[in-house]
Amino acid sequence: MLKYLQIGLILLATAVSSAGLVNAQQQDGLFDKALDQLLRRGDNTGSEAQVLQVPSSRAEIQLSFAPLVKQVSGSVVNVYAARRPARTSPFAGDPFFERFFGRRAQPRNQNSLGSGVIVSTDGVVVTNHHVIKDADEVKIALADGREYEAAIILKDEASDLAILKVDEGDIFQAIEIGDSEEALVGDLVLAIGNPFGVGQTVTSGIISAVARSTSGVSDFGFFLQTDAAINPGNSGGALIDMQGRLIGINTAIYSRSGGSNGIGFAIPSNMVRVAISSSETGDTLRRPWIGATFQPVSAEIAQSLGMARPRGALVVGVVDGGPADQAGIRIGDVILGVNGSNIPHINALDYRLTTVGIGNLASFNVLSRGREVEREIELMLAPETVPANETEMPARSALGGAVVANLSPALTQRIKLPADKEGVVVMSVQRGSPASANRIRPGDIIRAINQVPVNRVADVEPILQEGGRRWIFEIERQGREYVLDRNGGFFRQYTR
Repeated sequence: MLKYLQIGLILLATAVSSAGLVNAQQQDGLFDKALDQLLRRGDNTGSEAQVLQVPSSRAEIQLSFAPLVKQVSGSVVNVYAARRPARTSPFAGDPFFERFFGRRAQPRNQNSLGSGVIVSTDGVVVTNHHVIKDADEVKIALADGREYEAAIILKDEASDLAILKVDEGDIFQAIEIGDSEEALVGDLVLAIGNPFGVGQTVTSGIISAVARSTSGVSDFGFFLQTDAAINPGNSGGALIDMQGRLIGINTAIYSRSGGSNGIGFAIPSNMVRVAISSSETGDTLRRPWIGATFQPVSAEIAQSLGMARPRGALVVGVVDGGPADQAGIRIGDVILGVNGSNIPHINALDYRLTTVGIGNLASFNVLSRGREVEREIELMLAPETVPANETEMPARSALGGAVVANLSPALTQRIKLPADKEGVVVMSVQRGSPASANRIRPGDIIRAINQVPVNRVADVEPILQEGGRRWIFEIERQGREYVLDRNGGFFRQYTR
């Protein structure tokens, strides 16, 4: 402070000493200049001084987000999802009590509440998958109180997105979808939703981080982070920029108490665009397939490859003849970027490929054998090289209660197995079934039964029909080979 007072006194003295040589108008100008310099603040690094400003008029003091909220609030809706599971009467089977309580199962509604965003004037609504999961009935309510029934036209658990459609013939207020790539850390944003069911609520904050990876929310793990207050019920609501454009769908919070701690996550609007486009051609989100499997780059791997820091995605598997193989990508390569965007972590790779889109060309920046090279791949859907043929095994067999299927690139992508896996995979296992007793788990790849190789679903049933007391299953589980040996009441499991 003393420093600035001294500067001010010097400037004022200079102006006064010159007062006798100038007219009154010039003198006023000198004093204004001196005062302006006194209020300036510079840093110690010699950079250009910055002026600290305070509101200088009533208009500036009364600046508000209200016009922005008015512009977009009609596009944000409440989403009500209901499920009606049957509940068996506790007195079922007792003739005396059934006389009074009846035999019919009593329905018990299970409701969930969230938010959604209208993205087209004909009634297309975006929300979160977890808001409408397993719902039998979905309704939306507009800010003005009008309610509509909505059909689920796409739901994708991996991205935690769902697309609804209202078929009422009305014209709805649609929000403009922005480019989430333009969002910068520090940008002002508004979150709009229905927290705790209290009604439409607006909170303000900034973009706290971009390309944030967090587990347990979606498989893509690529989010915008904001400190705008997000609470239960905000899921599926809008995160908007200062132009009123949708840049994210609010989806999760980091909280130990259940309330907002200033750490919220939104699915970027560019991923929302992919979901909307996919809903126009089918009921699943269209993901590209390049025929390669990846793992994170650890500090040790980065050091061994001569990288300055861990980043990118390490190639650990390549499908023979697949797009990656044809483009020259090899095991041990590291994907550093896609179409000019850096890949800070493995989750970012899935996001970048999905937002590039099926049928488009992706340029990969690859670290290969110590040097950076470019590889180009036209993105395609994963092919179903062999029909899945999902089949439930005979109930009284050693695999009773299990559903098995043929692996293909399309199926490995859907159930999240490495891209180069082939054979017969276990899709599901009923609790308490013979397959469960034999320690068979979903995701197991059956390689042999009783030392007979298994390559297709059609190979399994003839082996099971032979019967017998002893069953030996050779399986692959999470990249490791196991032998499950059941001999009557004796069971053992060991690895190879």
